[in-house]
Amino acid sequence: MLVISLLVVVLDNTILNVALRTLADPVRGLGASQGELEWSINSYTLVFAGLLFTFGVLGDRAGRRRMLLIGLALFGLASLLSAYAQSPAQLIAARALMGVGGAAIMPATLSIISSVFDPRERGRAIGMWASAVGLAVAIGPILGGLLLEHFWWGSVFLINVPVVAFGVLLVALLVPESRDPAPGRIDAFGVLLSVVGLVTLTYGIIDGGEHGFGRPLVWAALLGGLGVLGWFVWYERRSSHPSLDVRLFRMPRFAAPVAMIGLVFFAAMGVMFFSSFYLQLVRGYSPLQTGLLFLPFAVAQLFFAPRSAAMVRRYGARAVSTVGLVLTAVALGAFAFVDAATPIWVVLVFFFLQGAGMASIMPPATESIMSALPREKAGVGSAISNTIRQVAAALGVAVIGSVLAAGYRAGIGPALADLPPAAREAAGESIAGAYAVAGQLGPAAPGLVAAADDAFVSAMHWSAALAALVAAAGVLVALRWLPGRPGPVTPPPVGEPELAGAA
Repeated sequence: MLVISLLVVVLDNTILNVALRTLADPVRGLGASQGELEWSINSYTLVFAGLLFTFGVLGDRAGRRRMLLIGLALFGLASLLSAYAQSPAQLIAARALMGVGGAAIMPATLSIISSVFDPRERGRAIGMWASAVGLAVAIGPILGGLLLEHFWWGSVFLINVPVVAFGVLLVALLVPESRDPAPGRIDAFGVLLSVVGLVTLTYGIIDGGEHGFGRPLVWAALLGGLGVLGWFVWYERRSSHPSLDVRLFRMPRFAAPVAMIGLVFFAAMGVMFFSSFYLQLVRGYSPLQTGLLFLPFAVAQLFFAPRSAAMVRRYGARAVSTVGLVLTAVALGAFAFVDAATPIWVVLVFFFLQGAGMASIMPPATESIMSALPREKAGVGSAISNTIRQVAAALGVAVIGSVLAAGYRAGIGPALADLPPAAREAAGESIAGAYAVAGQLGPAAPGLVAAADDAFVSAMHWSAALAALVAAAGVLVALRWLPGRPGPVTPPPVGEPELAGAA
C-alpha cells in the first residue's frame, strides 16, 4: 500500500517529462516557454521540499496514516486543477498545490516503513520501496505517451485521480496508525525561510539562464536567495525545535548518503529534462515512442533496486554505492558525445546504465540515513532525505536547464539574423520555439530546424559534461565517508530467543 502511495507522486513527474514538448506547443498545449516549463517542474519540487520538514513533524505528532490520507486527497484535487489549467501560470500554481500533497505523502510512507518493520527487515522493505520509483519510471513515460497520442495534454494529470481514490481506500483499510510519543514543535519560521530562500535562488538561476545573467534583478535574486538560506542555517543551529537539525550533518553515516543523493539527483534530473526534447525534437520520436525509449532506465531500476540490500551485506555500502555512482557519472557524461546521428540503441544503453547506477545508490543511502536515527524520529529522517533529493532535483533542472538555454541561445543566434523580431525572440528562446517558428517559414524552415538542432545538441553536450562532473563528486564522498565491507556476524546462542532477537 505504501508503494502505491509513493507511485502516485513519482508517476506524475515521470509523465510530465514526456509531456513537456506538448506543453510548449502553442496549438496542442499551453505555449509554455522554457522558463515556464522549468517552473512547472520546480514549483512542485520547491513547495514539496520546503514543506517536507513540517509535514514530517506533523505526521510524527498527529499520526502518519492521517497525514498520508490528507496528502493523497490534496494531491488528487491539485491533479484535477492541473488537468484543466488554461495558462502556464495556472498550471504552475496547481503544480505547487500538488507539491503540498506530495510533501504530506512522501515522508509518511518511509516513516511508516521504519516504524512497522524491524531492523532485520527494514533494508529489504526500503529496497522494495525504492524499486517503486523504478516501476513509476517504467509506467509513467509509456502511460504519458499513450495519453498524449489519444487525448489532450490534461489527461496526464487527470490519470492521478483514480489512483489517488484507490490509494485513499486502501490506506484507510490496511495501514496502521503510528506516531512519535515525544513529537517536536513546528518550526514555522524556519520553514518560511527555507521556502523563500530556495524559491528566490531558483528564480535567479532560471531567469538568468532564460534572459542572461547581466541584469541586476538576476544577481539580486541569486545573492538574496543565498543570503536567506544562510540565515536559515544560522537560525536552525540556534533553534530548540529546528525543522532541519543541522547537527545531524556532523555524523558521516548520515551526512555522506545525504550528499550522495543530492549530487546524483542534481545531475540526473537535469539530464532527464533535456532528454525529452532531444528524443522528441532532434530525433523526431512521438511521446509514446519517447516513453518506450525510457524503458531501459526503468527496467534497470526494477531489477537492481530490490537486490541492493543483499549486495550491501556482501560487499559493503561503500563498494556498492561507488560502483553505482561511477555508472551514473559515465552514463550522464556519455550524452556529451551523443548527436543527431547517434544510433538509438547506444542511447538506450546509456539509459540502462544510469538506471542501474541510481538503483545501486538509493536503497543503501536511504537505509543508512534512516538507521542513523532512532525509530521514533523516522519522520525527520525521511523528510531530510526527501528534501535534499527534491531540492537537488529542482536546482539540477534550474542550473543544467540554464546552461542548456544559454548554450542554445549562443549557438542559434547567427541563424536568426534575418527573422522578424517576434520570430527571432521565439526561436531564440528554446528549440521548441524554433520548431514552432519554422512551421510558418515555408521554404526557409529546414535551415532553421537544422540550426536549432545543432545549437541544441551543442548545448546538450556542455550540460551533460556538467552533470557528469557533479555525479563524479559523489564518488569522492562515498570513498571518503561511507563504511566499507561489514564485519562477520556472531551467531546468537542456540535456545535463547531473547538474545537471538536482540542480535
